[in-house]
Amino acid sequence: MSRTQVYLCPGLFGFTEMGGFDYLKHVRVALAERFGARGVPVDLHGVDVHPSASIRRRAARLVECVHATAGEGDAPIHLLGHSVGGLDARLVASPTAQFGEGVGASRPWLPRVRSVTTLNTPHYGSPGGAFFATSQGQRVLYAVSAITVAGLTLGTPPLAVTSALVAALGRTRERAGVELRLVQRVVEALERVLDDRARDAVKAWLRNVREDQGAIAQLMPEAMDLFQAGVEDNPSVHYQCVASYAPPRRRLRLPGDLRRPWRPVSAALFRLLYRVASGTNPRYPFAPPDGGDETLRAVLGRVPDRRANDGIVPLRSQIWGTLIWAGQGDHLDVVGHFDAPPDHRDWLCSGAEFDRGRFARMMDRVVAGMWAAEAGRDTRHPRPLD
Repeated sequence: MSRTQVYLCPGLFGFTEMGGFDYLKHVRVALAERFGARGVPVDLHGVDVHPSASIRRRAARLVECVHATAGEGDAPIHLLGHSVGGLDARLVASPTAQFGEGVGASRPWLPRVRSVTTLNTPHYGSPGGAFFATSQGQRVLYAVSAITVAGLTLGTPPLAVTSALVAALGRTRERAGVELRLVQRVVEALERVLDDRARDAVKAWLRNVREDQGAIAQLMPEAMDLFQAGVEDNPSVHYQCVASYAPPRRRLRLPGDLRRPWRPVSAALFRLLYRVASGTNPRYPFAPPDGGDETLRAVLGRVPDRRANDGIVPLRSQIWGTLIWAGQGDHLDVVGHFDAPPDHRDWLCSGAEFDRGRFARMMDRVVAGMWAAEAGRDTRHPRPLD
């Protein structure tokens, strides 16, 4: 029996493995369990893309990975991308995409691609694109990316890292930015608590973030307007999406927990990110041409506020193809980084209260859509999803 090939593409500032931590581990495990329950053999490939390079550069890496591993048979191929990784997947599946000389010029496996699944992907851009393209925004983003690695690889950032971020956030509130020396304090504090192997990996990852941030500028709505005009959907591919949003921004009342002093800092960080992602653009809305209201009403039974977002991406910007799951959750919840010890770690304290049940239902819909796409069945879900 031929083995189904599934490719997992991390989002902006994501990674496949660092310091022994697998960024998409929970998605990988959920897919393996569901394919296994059906008796369908599957190969799951994590794609090691550049954390912040342009969409085209990242997509070229995905093409190279498929070339190297898909084989020459007729086994179905599915592409799944989180955040910007969903844009990488859409570009790779597009029949007219060009990746440069010598990089997948023919893509002989393209007819085998059955589905593209996007999780919280900024299809119509994000207000963060404009903010993080500024010099101050880049410093904030660099600090946040360092803390992301600390939160996910260490579970709970130690006090030294937390204190450094408190100083950075305080300066952000005062002056709408952070000084480079404060960002460096965050990075130095992180490096001191990592072992040699993890420290080298983190340094290389942060260096890549610092030296190439092409994808950030591309997330501005004006740039995504060009992406939408130039990237053609593949008529033989099923496109499905997951979309989530956090509760309205507010000061969370968190119970005291000396073992997790990171939580109040994380909540403050999320409020900052949520505020940035709540921005609007009257000329280039972060939404489908029809506004997306009817799609959201069909699956949620209501229409969330226009400013609803997951802390990074506006809710309506996440809609592309069939909306297979929608509900409350932040940008990292949907890839399994929510608070459910001991196997799930959460660093982004959003108040969404995402849990194992929501994650399981979401992954059920993702895999059901993949199987239906292979069989050529209708994959729409007209009833409310969560």
